[in-house]
Amino acid sequence: MAGAVSKPNLEVPNKGLLTVSLMLATTMQMLDTTIANVALPHMQGSLSASQDQIAWVLTSYIVAAAIATPLSGWMGDRFGRKAVVQVAVAGFTLASALCGMASTLPEIVVFRFIQGLFGAALIPLSQSIMLDINPREKVGQAMAIWGAGIMVAPILGPTLGGWITDNYSWRWVFYINLPFGLLSFLGTQAFMPGGEHGRNRPFDFIGFGLLSVAIASLQLMLDRGQEKDWFDSTEIQLEAAVALCSFWVFCVYVTMAKHPFLQPALLKDRNFASGLVFMTILGTILMSTMALLPPLLQGLMQYSALGAGWVMMPRGAATMIAMIVVGRLTGKVDSRLMLFIGFGCMALAQWQMASYSLLMDNRLIITSSILQGWGMGFIFPPLTAIGFVTLSPALRNEGTAVFNLVRNVAGSIGISFAETFLVQKMQISHADLATHVTPFADAFRTPTAHLWNLHSTTGLAAINGEVTRQASMVAYIDVFKLMLLMTVACLPFIFLLRKGAAIPGGAAPPRHAAALD
Repeated sequence: MAGAVSKPNLEVPNKGLLTVSLMLATTMQMLDTTIANVALPHMQGSLSASQDQIAWVLTSYIVAAAIATPLSGWMGDRFGRKAVVQVAVAGFTLASALCGMASTLPEIVVFRFIQGLFGAALIPLSQSIMLDINPREKVGQAMAIWGAGIMVAPILGPTLGGWITDNYSWRWVFYINLPFGLLSFLGTQAFMPGGEHGRNRPFDFIGFGLLSVAIASLQLMLDRGQEKDWFDSTEIQLEAAVALCSFWVFCVYVTMAKHPFLQPALLKDRNFASGLVFMTILGTILMSTMALLPPLLQGLMQYSALGAGWVMMPRGAATMIAMIVVGRLTGKVDSRLMLFIGFGCMALAQWQMASYSLLMDNRLIITSSILQGWGMGFIFPPLTAIGFVTLSPALRNEGTAVFNLVRNVAGSIGISFAETFLVQKMQISHADLATHVTPFADAFRTPTAHLWNLHSTTGLAAINGEVTRQASMVAYIDVFKLMLLMTVACLPFIFLLRKGAAIPGGAAPPRHAAALD
């Protein structure tokens, strides 16, 4: 009946406290994707590692999480989500303690790998539970709450990591997880209902093996490509070939397997499929700009790690406020309009970032961060709601795993592409600017011209340093312009989504609602 209020798929005694417990777990896991980055130089000195070696602290975590993320759907179905979530929280917390106690590089790399394996299930299963404990008309609000931890934690990670490292030790970057992990474990134990009978579904070892090899090869290629000069390296060529072949065989295999590792029925839900497309775009654009800002601020503008974190922090606050607003608007405003506002704010932020200069103060940085955060808050909840509102509850565990896997892989692709494009633009801009360095240039007629003596080694080094600095800024601006064009190009496609994909107030959309006309 129109206007009828639907019921959640899973009744819980205290939905609020269960939500808090799940949010602690997801925030803890997402925080660890970025919080350790600023502590790497300190780890490098403490563990006597080279820059190439210490990078494996990040790589091992990323690869492990990527491999284990699609596995979380099958495990939730087979063993019940409560058991899997509790084991994941306990394992992640224990691995965090071991990372903090590590005394050698191999130890911390292994412990980070274990941390990634356990943490992979937290995001998709918590999302699946949030979808099940809320009625369909409340899905947008639920995803706004859940998305706050997902989107804000990586933003706050560098700031928190820099403060902890400067005031205590890099080991506390990992120890900080212990109280959150303990509270999350106790909360899920007390407030999450058990009794979910796992489906007796055989495990598809072949499908899992093929997908794991494809994902691991792709992540290694993306993580090491810039360092190895991409396809000029035999290693990168081999990883790309393995990833492509494994994924192709996996796609063919799942269409023929009796019990495939991932259900092909997922992509038959057009809302879910269109949500994956937009999540890929969002992950690519968002993560690339987020990854470039810290080195821009610290490398070119001489911000400290903590200072860079402080000027980027308003983005997290804007995201949280926007998600609260979106939660209020859900059911009253067309989801397509909220997506348009979100992508529009992202585009405006990138337009501002394309006007950055080496002489600016922090006002433009803060303004663009706020706009970007506001846009993120308006995109993530309605996009997630559109993706899952028509998906069968029986497919939610796998659906959330695939949704988050796509987000992570798209983010890795975006970061690698942006960094490669940045390096290429730096080289081109450096060569172009160098052609203008002549004795007749205006810079050599200023009172400080004696510092840039073309006839001394010191002067030439100073000139080259300034040219490199200017070329780097030009390259960053070119990347932001490219991201702006990609974002603007997405705007018309938002209105290809059917209006029926919006979450109507007080009524569930028809089960057969499609996302595209």
